[in-house]
Amino acid sequence: MASTDRAENESGIEIKPVYTAADAPTDLELPGEYPYTRGPYPDMYGGRPWTIRQYAGFASAEESNERYRYLLEHGQTGLSIAFDLPTQLGMDSDDPRALGEVGRTGVAIDSIADMEILLGGIPLDTASTSMTINAPAALLLLLYELVAEEQGVPSTALRGTVQNDILKEYIARGNYIFPPRPSMRLTTDLFAYCAERIPSWNTISISGYHIREAGSTAVQELAFTIANGIAYCAAAVEAGQSPDEFGARLSFFFNAHNDFFQEVAKFRAARRVWARVMRERFGATNPKALALRFHAQTGGSTLTAQQPENNIVRVAIQALSAVAGGAQSLHTNSYDEALALPTERAATIALRTQQILQNEAGTMVPADPLGGSYYIEALTDELEARAWELIERIDELGGGVAAVEQGFVQAEIESAAFTWQQEVEAGERVIVGVNKYVAESEQPIELQSIDPDAEKRQLERTARVRAERNADEAAAALARVREAARGTENLLPSMREALRARSTVGEICGVLREEWGEYDKVRSPG
Repeated sequence: MASTDRAENESGIEIKPVYTAADAPTDLELPGEYPYTRGPYPDMYGGRPWTIRQYAGFASAEESNERYRYLLEHGQTGLSIAFDLPTQLGMDSDDPRALGEVGRTGVAIDSIADMEILLGGIPLDTASTSMTINAPAALLLLLYELVAEEQGVPSTALRGTVQNDILKEYIARGNYIFPPRPSMRLTTDLFAYCAERIPSWNTISISGYHIREAGSTAVQELAFTIANGIAYCAAAVEAGQSPDEFGARLSFFFNAHNDFFQEVAKFRAARRVWARVMRERFGATNPKALALRFHAQTGGSTLTAQQPENNIVRVAIQALSAVAGGAQSLHTNSYDEALALPTERAATIALRTQQILQNEAGTMVPADPLGGSYYIEALTDELEARAWELIERIDELGGGVAAVEQGFVQAEIESAAFTWQQEVEAGERVIVGVNKYVAESEQPIELQSIDPDAEKRQLERTARVRAERNADEAAAALARVREAARGTENLLPSMREALRARSTVGEICGVLREEWGEYDKVRSPG
């Protein structure tokens, strides 16, 4: 709530002082039963604890590998790779546009040489890895597969998730390269490729996280994420794929925000809505395609530069909402992230937060511990109803891709973000340490610094790759990528061979830019 005398939450849902049985359903399905409101598995964490998956990556492959090893040694149970901005935009580190951005927001990956170092000493036959990458997602997954082959690990043994959610980039984040429709082709080509070669891999993590970070309400995060999921499923069906098959490899990525009860209800409503979408719209019958599974990350946009230690409390509350809401994996943000990339100390506190939740907070036995609460059930119903209203509006516009092209989703989020900021500036919405309980002075905290020589080392390695590879083989492989882009065949086999020939991510994306063009938001409809 914005203040104690306000009777609505940030989604505009009226909050009553007392809830009774009249506000909640009397008959709830069990966890693991359709429509999976109470969880995708009957025993939830009693049978499979959530994966502690701390998002990390900075500077070069060497430094990031060192951080991954540190986190694994201290109890992290899965890798989560952050890529720098040039990599996310399909640019090599020596691209003039990348100057000053190499390794700043994640690890720089230009070629297989970088991926070999990044994953060095990490057993890919047992590790579960999440990669937050979208426009060039197929290329980074192929690099992962190629390094696994070098380790002697068959692709059938690989487990993890690649985000591969390009629609939310047009909506909320801006890290797109190509226009929406060829980008959707890359997404569904990856679905088909993994079905054949990497069957245990989750081929997309449909992300509401960045939608919420851009300023959406919980209702908008839920509705727009599901609408994007519908668009991906429709594209896959149009490409001849089975919803029961590709649906079983879909996962979601949600934000865990400050309103604890609303967040728990949002996660429960998401499972219910998705189960009905898959069964009623796409005719899926496979329980693995019907049951929504999700990763959660605590809300980066809720972290404050003022009184940063307060963020430890915020993160703990948000993480508990994700656990009570039934997340399958979780990242807890570090308290210093409003100021810089996390220090090792801050990352350790974030990791320990999850370990305390798993070992001390009594979270591991009961499935859906808040299920049956009058308040939680009423909120779940209301969030679901409002989400369906927005999904139906998107349907009227022609579906998820059309709604993005027309700017509808973007405008809705911008309006919500503007309203939120107005409330904060007016003091109607309290942010502790920012507009209330403000400290006159604060003690400085240690911040992470990036080695200034890391960018230089990265540029030198990429230059060596180009100098030492077989130039004719690389050129021929890039020509095959161009030919595939002009046709209708699956693009991933030709891209894999180009990467094997030590072509770079930027070179392959450059070929696709020449064939498909780049998306220009300013000149696009809406």
